[in-house]
Amino acid sequence: MTVNMHEAKTTLSKLVDLAQKGEEIVIAKAGKAVAVLKPYRKPSAKRRPGRLKGKPLDMRRFDEGDEAIAQLFESGEG
Repeated sequence: MTVNMHEAKTTLSKLVDLAQKGEEIVIAKAGKAVAVLKPYRKPSAKRRPGRLKGKPLDMRRFDEGDEAIAQLFESGEG
């Protein structure tokens, strides 16, 4: 759904209710999209940068490939 800036200002509560129900609302100014109002989604998992620091990487199988993926590249599909 696309609404102009004036309509968004006057119907913000209604638009927020729609966003809560899953709809994305594009807000336009002078006919050009400038913002999107969409439902808030809580991040699925908190990232912890550096959690693998100091842990060795298992490089024994690094050069092994997946035959199915190799065939896709060779056939030009996918």
